[in-house]
Amino acid sequence: MDLIGAMLPFIVIMGLMYVLMIRPQQKKAKETQNMLNSLKKGDSIVTIGGLHGVVDEIIEPDNTVVIDCEGIYLTFERRAVARIVTIADTVSAPQVEELGTNTPDDSADDE
Repeated sequence: MDLIGAMLPFIVIMGLMYVLMIRPQQKKAKETQNMLNSLKKGDSIVTIGGLHGVVDEIIEPDNTVVIDCEGIYLTFERRAVARIVTIADTVSAPQVEELGTNTPDDSADDE
């Protein structure tokens, strides 16, 4: 009985560590792998170095991706892609159109 009582806190701590640390890390790794597997030509991406570009070609045997950055073609390993940029990412805030301002002198010319 004393052995079970002594081992119980250790078992509880290991269980909590799994639930709070290891499981979320495994979930994030799985999501990242799914994102990398879903890459296709024409996707806008950001690399882990912060480089923005468009996927031009995916080379499966080498597990690399060719990125077009404003006419410059760069080859990266597929795991260097940090995220796929979606339309929602590019429009982060409502864009305000610039309105022309009328001065009082301009409106007085109509009389």
